Amino acid sequence: MHSNKRQLLLVVSAALLGASGLARAHGDRIHPGKSGPVRKEQKDWGIAGDALAVNRTIRVRMLDTMRFEPDRIRVRLGETIRFVHRNVGKVMHEFVIGTRKDNDEHAELMLKFPDMEHDEPYMAHVPPGRGAQIIWTFNRPGRFEYACLIAGHYQAGMVGTIHVVAP
Repeated sequence: MHSNKRQLLLVVSAALLGASGLARAHGDRIHPGKSGPVRKEQKDWGIAGDALAVNRTIRVRMLDTMRFEPDRIRVRLGETIRFVHRNVGKVMHEFVIGTRKDNDEHAELMLKFPDMEHDEPYMAHVPPGRGAQIIWTFNRPGRFEYACLIAGHYQAGMVGTIHVVAP
């Protein structure tokens, strides 16, 4: 009986999350033009950037070998980067900037809720053969990560590092 109540509670919780817009399916679409203005929230690894402030563009390839090319990026403090992603594989990939701790926690959630979608300015979901971009300002020094947090990809090593250094 307790098992049925627990299952019902999980189903109701999932339905409420879905209705609130906090959990959405990844789907096979790219997020070309997010509706409304980009939410500028300061994170440990920076803040959403403006297209007019871009200092340089970095192209990142996503591979089905569960790797990014390049897998290491060096950025000057204060730089606004346009990341242009290209998924050259046959499965969905994503690019999520964060700290190791944040990405570890997020990856655990993705294992539990593999269809969870997020629409943050430091994340891009890229279907096979497609592209996407993120514009990000690195206004905090340190070592950060970018990762594919789709269930199993992060665990297989689909992670890169960003080193933000003083100019």
